[in-house]
Amino acid sequence: MIPMPFFSLIDAVLQLYTLVIFIMVIMSWLIGFNVINRHNQFVDLIWRTVNSLTEPVLRPIRNIMPNLGGLDLSPLILLFSIFFLREMNLWLKLRIGF
Repeated sequence: MIPMPFFSLIDAVLQLYTLVIFIMVIMSWLIGFNVINRHNQFVDLIWRTVNSLTEPVLRPIRNIMPNLGGLDLSPLILLFSIFFLREMNLWLKLRIGF
């Protein structure tokens, strides 16, 4: 029998990863439009951290998707996948009877 905190932990990790993806997308826009500069050490530290957390998951999605020019939809596909996993987690929690 799987304890209920296990499902809550999975949901919390998926929520946190969703936040990291949003930070990565917003930072890429801000860097692309020269609103923030990667020469700033703090900005570069956050960018490298967020990139190291998201790139290993986004790279396989980018390899599968067709080239859409400058449009990168891989974060959107990853967010849909995370939302699906969160719903499956909730379904399993309710199915098991917690």
